Amino acid sequence: MDIRRTILWMILTFSLLLLWNNWQTYNGKPSMFGSSMTSQTVDPAVAEQQAQQQADASIPAATASAAPAAPSSVPGEAAPAATESQQVQFRSDVLHLTFDTQGAQLVRAVLPNYATSSDDNEPLSLLDRRAGYTYVAQSGVVGAPAGQSFPTHLTPFRYVGEQPAADGRTALRFEAESGNVRLVKTYLVAPGSYDIRVSHEIHNLGDTPIQPSVYLQLERDGNEPSDGSAFYRTFTGPALYTAEDKYQKIDFSDLDKGRASYTRTADNGWIGMVQHYFATAWVPQQGVQRHNEALRIGDNLYAIRTLVGSPAIGPGQAATVEADLWVGPQDQKAMGALAPGLELVVDYGWLTIIAKPVFKLMTWLHTLLNNWGWTIVALTVLIKLAFYPLSAAAYRSMARMKKFTPRMQALREKYGDDKAKMNQAMMELYRTEKINPLGGCLPMLIQIPVFIALYWVLLGSVEMRGAPWILWIHDLSARDPWFILPAVMMATMFLQIKLNPTPPDPMQARIMMIMPLVFGGMMFFFPAGLVLYWVVNNILSIAQQRFVMHQIDKADAAANR
Repeated sequence: MDIRRTILWMILTFSLLLLWNNWQTYNGKPSMFGSSMTSQTVDPAVAEQQAQQQADASIPAATASAAPAAPSSVPGEAAPAATESQQVQFRSDVLHLTFDTQGAQLVRAVLPNYATSSDDNEPLSLLDRRAGYTYVAQSGVVGAPAGQSFPTHLTPFRYVGEQPAADGRTALRFEAESGNVRLVKTYLVAPGSYDIRVSHEIHNLGDTPIQPSVYLQLERDGNEPSDGSAFYRTFTGPALYTAEDKYQKIDFSDLDKGRASYTRTADNGWIGMVQHYFATAWVPQQGVQRHNEALRIGDNLYAIRTLVGSPAIGPGQAATVEADLWVGPQDQKAMGALAPGLELVVDYGWLTIIAKPVFKLMTWLHTLLNNWGWTIVALTVLIKLAFYPLSAAAYRSMARMKKFTPRMQALREKYGDDKAKMNQAMMELYRTEKINPLGGCLPMLIQIPVFIALYWVLLGSVEMRGAPWILWIHDLSARDPWFILPAVMMATMFLQIKLNPTPPDPMQARIMMIMPLVFGGMMFFFPAGLVLYWVVNNILSIAQQRFVMHQIDKADAAANR
């Protein structure tokens, strides 16, 4: 059996499969390799209606009970009278926040340390409410008796003001009254932190006990982030985590079809909205029972929320429900310190067990080099050194195969179209010369999971976003503006092919020469950091292969003396 022919066809088939999958996802169809978000184009007229859908989005109305009730729509609930809301702005060194006094919602969060894209130096607006874009954080109180409504994110609030708080935080205070309940909502913002602590102080102004629940909600449209790519796909949508069922992603398409599956009740974990490099998440106090729900609440409008129970509150008494709101980049260290499992928004899938140590090694190298480009170079060198014994075995096998290429070609010419006799002669040659046709492949296959894990680490690390390397590379998360790295990658792939045994079959040889064009062409659209990794990996592979071949030549020369 001609192993090389099989391997070549596998490579070609996989390449065509990747190209077809990318074409499908580019045209808004589901990916064949997992969940992906459907890109939706928003008509301007529809975009103008999305802000209005805020008022139409049903808020869960729960009856008083010992535990949080499942959120449900209440069509008969009267909407609050239309009032003119105010915008309240606050700036820290890492967050520029805008609150709406209608519901004391967080309706805009600008991240001044992150640009919108490599081509646009405007600060990134992660949360916002504008034409064609809806992404806000909301909360409120439910559980009012029939015919009443507690303060929700549709209730007019009064901005009390800001004042210093503990731990260097600044407290922004909002108040509202409805249904004999006064809700004091306080946002506590700390300098240098993307974690906003939110306190809900519930005062019972009536003459009967109440047992309300606080809902924490994230609402956004289903549009693809502006910095997405048609050549690689990352997850965008709702997500949640519990200690029992771990990290769970929810596709917008599943919410459209009403078939989303996730953990509904727990006493731990968090809910969030995830996109490439960034995330928002509500983190209630751990050990408190809550009910989770993800749903479609309008045309191209979705929400994920959790309902947290409050202790019974007697007349004239108050109770406080606290939670943390993360709004910012996918900083694994800071997010992991805030809540268990929150760092998993950087999703490496089944390769997490390999990818996490690789990421830790990369961050350690960065502390030494202080440049993410050189960190990628150093990391690739270390990985190649770790796998050198396996690589050397593969290169020795390929060098031995190359030595016998003329004899294999002669066998192919001798037997012509008689495949059975030709394969039998090939097997005999392998046996007599002690050649393992898989010797060059098996060591490489062992390394593949590590290299795929490194690929996802580089693709998913927000540290690459806006990080320069040298000269013309100003953003490792964006494609090479001059296409120099992809061109170098193609050149190194051609050189690698020349160092390997030439396939005796002309068709196989032509396929091998096409592969650099296929993979190199795809790299023209990939982030520069990923292409840098492949370039360094190819250069090191060529150097290792040349070194091994030189050793073999020296050994052969010594044996022939």
